[in-house]
Amino acid sequence: MKDIDIARAANIKPIQEIAKILEISEDDLELYGKYKAKLPLSLIDEKKIKKSKLILVTAITPTPAGEGKTTTSIGLTQGLNKIGKKATVVLREPSLGPVFGIKGGAAGGGYSQVIPMEDINLHFTGDLSAVEKAHNLLAALIDNNIQNKKNNLGIDPRTVTWKRVMDMNERALRDIVIGLGGTAQGVPRETGFNITAASEVMATLCMANDLQDLKARLGNIYIGMTYDDKPVFARDLKAEGAMTVLLKDAIKPNLVQTLEGNPAIIHGGPFANIAQGTNTLIATKMGLSLSDYVVTEAGFASELGAEKFFDIKSQYGGLSPRAVVIVATIRALKYHGGAKLADLEKEDVVALIKGLENLDKHIENMGLFGFKPVVAINRFMTDTDQEIKILRQHIEKQGVESALVEGWEKGGEGAIELAEKVVEATKSCPSCFAPLYQFDWDMETKINTICTKVYGAKNVEYSLKAKQDLDLIKKLGMEHLAVCIAKTQKSLSDDPNKKGRPRDFTVKIREIEISSGAGFVVPIAGTIMRMPGLPPVPSAEFIDIDKDGNIVGLF
Repeated sequence: MKDIDIARAANIKPIQEIAKILEISEDDLELYGKYKAKLPLSLIDEKKIKKSKLILVTAITPTPAGEGKTTTSIGLTQGLNKIGKKATVVLREPSLGPVFGIKGGAAGGGYSQVIPMEDINLHFTGDLSAVEKAHNLLAALIDNNIQNKKNNLGIDPRTVTWKRVMDMNERALRDIVIGLGGTAQGVPRETGFNITAASEVMATLCMANDLQDLKARLGNIYIGMTYDDKPVFARDLKAEGAMTVLLKDAIKPNLVQTLEGNPAIIHGGPFANIAQGTNTLIATKMGLSLSDYVVTEAGFASELGAEKFFDIKSQYGGLSPRAVVIVATIRALKYHGGAKLADLEKEDVVALIKGLENLDKHIENMGLFGFKPVVAINRFMTDTDQEIKILRQHIEKQGVESALVEGWEKGGEGAIELAEKVVEATKSCPSCFAPLYQFDWDMETKINTICTKVYGAKNVEYSLKAKQDLDLIKKLGMEHLAVCIAKTQKSLSDDPNKKGRPRDFTVKIREIEISSGAGFVVPIAGTIMRMPGLPPVPSAEFIDIDKDGNIVGLF
C-alpha cells in the first residue's frame, strides 16, 4: 500500500479524543474541522517543561530522497507510547515547494505517519500562508515608503535586503526587477523571491515566546540603510503591529495525531539548509508541558539541523535536551562510500564500509554538545543481514548504542527497541547539553567554530562582500546574535559533490544576511540558494484529484 492509502485506511479519531490524552479540555481547542485543532499558548507550563524529557532526532548526510528522519521520529513516539510512556511528537509543517517538487509529501511514511496526511501536506491550517502574507506586507510597505514623499524615511533602495516570498519552488523569481512601467508604478530596483520556509518571518515566528515577543521581534527586522547611512528597521515603518495581526492564529501550535492515535503537534516549517530547521519554540514547549517525553526532529543532518537546534533554539529557549537519535540508513552509507544512486538496493559491503566515516563524523558532532547518541538504523527491505551486521558491529566499536528500526513497516511495534534505548539514554544524561559557542563571542569566531568543528573544515574564507557584511554587523551592534549558516545538505562541506567525510576543505562564505528579528545572522556558504528550483520531473506531475475529491500522488 502507498502512504496515502495507508493514511486513508487508518482509524482516525476525532481531535477531541487526542486532546483528552493530553488532558486538554474541549473549551481550549480551536477546531479546524474534525481532525485538526489549534492550541492556546496558555497551556504552556514552564515548571512542567523542566521535568519533561526532550529527545532530538537528527541524521547522517542524506541521499537526495532523505533517510526517513520524520518517519523515525513518528515511529519512536508510537514505540514510546507502546511501552507505557506518555509521549508526543513535535514536527515542522511541510512546505508546498518540496511537496510539489521532489518530496511529494512530508508527513512520515508507511505505518509511521501523522494524519490527516493530505491536509498536513497541503494547506493545513494556513500557517505558511499567513507567514507569506506578513512577509510580503512588509515588502509592500518598504516600496510604498520609497515611492511616497509623505512619511518618507529616506531609504536607499540599493541597500534594501528584504525580498518577497512564496511557498513554491520557482527559480525564475530568484532575481527580478520591480517598479517598471513609469513613475506611478514605484521606484525600479533589483530584488527577488525566497521560498516562504526561508522567510525571516518564518524564522522569527519559530523563535518567539508569545504574541508580544513576536511583535517586538518583527519590529527588530533589519531592512536596509537610509541615504544618510542610518539603519532602518520594520518598526520604523510601523509594520510590526499589522504583521503580528496576520500571524495571530499562526502562532498557535496545531494538534493532530499519528496513525496509532498518539498526539502530534506540528508547527512552523523553516528549512535546515537555509534557516534554523526546527519547529517553533512554542510548539516544543507546548509538547513538554503536556507530556513526559517529546520527540522532535531537526532538518537534514547533524551539522545543519542539530547544530542549529542546539546553538540557536536551545540556547535562546532555555531548553535542556536529554537524548539524541541519529537516523542512519545502509543505502545512504553506501552512497557515501561511492555507490551510485541506481545501485543502492544491491548488496555492497565495500561501499558500506567506506561510507561509515560519514556516520562517525555525525556521532562525533553530537559529542561536541555532550551527547552519546543512539543510532537508529532505519531498515529498508533491500538491506541484507550481512550489511546490518557490519553496521551494528561498527556502531558498537564507536561506543554508542544502536537499534534496528522498522517503523515504516510495523509502526510503533517496529520502534520498541529504539524507544527502550532512548528512555535509558534520557536517564543517563540529565544535564549533558552544552552549546558549541556563547553569544558574546565575536562573529568570525562563532562562524569559524561551527565550520571547523562541526563541518570538519580546515579553514574559512570570506569574500569581500562577506567581510563588508561583517563590518556592518559590527557597526549595527549585532555581534551578539547567533549564527545560522546556509549551506548544502548534500555534504558535510559546502560542496555538494564531496561525499563521505571530507577533510582539508575550505568553507567559502560569499555573503552574510541579517535576521535580527529571529536573533541570528545567516552566512551563506558555497552556491546554496534560498529559493529552490523544481527537478526535471516534479512531483506535481503525479499529484491529481478525481471527480469525488480523492487526491492521488502524495507520498
